[in-house]
Amino acid sequence: MKSSWPTFVTAALLLAACGNETPASTPTHAARMTPTPVPSATASAMPSTAEPTATPSATAGRTLAQVVRVVDGDTIVVVMDGVEYRVRYIGINTPETVDPRRPVECYGREASQRNHELVEGKMVELEKDVSETDSFGRLLRYVWLNGDMVNAILVREGYALASTYPPDVKYQEIFLDLEREAREAGRGLWTGCFDPSPTVEGEGICDYSSTGEPVIKGNISSTTGEKIYHVPGGEFYDKTVIDETAGERWFCTEQEAVDAGWRRSKQ
Repeated sequence: MKSSWPTFVTAALLLAACGNETPASTPTHAARMTPTPVPSATASAMPSTAEPTATPSATAGRTLAQVVRVVDGDTIVVVMDGVEYRVRYIGINTPETVDPRRPVECYGREASQRNHELVEGKMVELEKDVSETDSFGRLLRYVWLNGDMVNAILVREGYALASTYPPDVKYQEIFLDLEREAREAGRGLWTGCFDPSPTVEGEGICDYSSTGEPVIKGNISSTTGEKIYHVPGGEFYDKTVIDETAGERWFCTEQEAVDAGWRRSKQ
């Protein structure tokens, strides 16, 4: 019996030791289970991390951009994805202030200042119509700020004229209505800027732009040397780039182009 006692004790100790393993193994099991919810927690946090990226799609058909500089009343510089783009407002035209070929036009500085007040340093939404860029490589866009279109604000307040070039005519009727409202109310440039005589000497009101801005492109064919002019909405208008150093030029009216020896494009 004495010889079996140590065996019994040994067996009891082994059983005790085995009994103690269960609590020790439980934390190990729990530790293995703990990571299971972690990916779920991480996954649930992912949408909040992605929210800033998803914001541009909050308004369908528009893209977010940061305005970093205002050029004049209807042109701004924005940054998208770290790249700067010059943006020309669609459907409107403000008096000229930065073109070295022309004097500062009536109410030009006021229009530029108003554009500064509206968008400089702010996040805006850009909406495309049909054309991507103009002949100067500027993005053509409607600019939205807090649900309001800046293009329309400038026309309504009398800082800009409605000036729509086909095929970008999505809001043409709205701009014309707002211009009529501003004119009848005598707002902004409609007070004192328009006289019976042209506001820009020698130019008058140009075809297609309804302002003093000439938009007819007088191109010279590189293959035949023929002088051909293109009007807004023509098939090759957007693709035509005017090089004034090569004798090409802008015309205010079609009659002016014809008198200068250019013929209208057949397309």
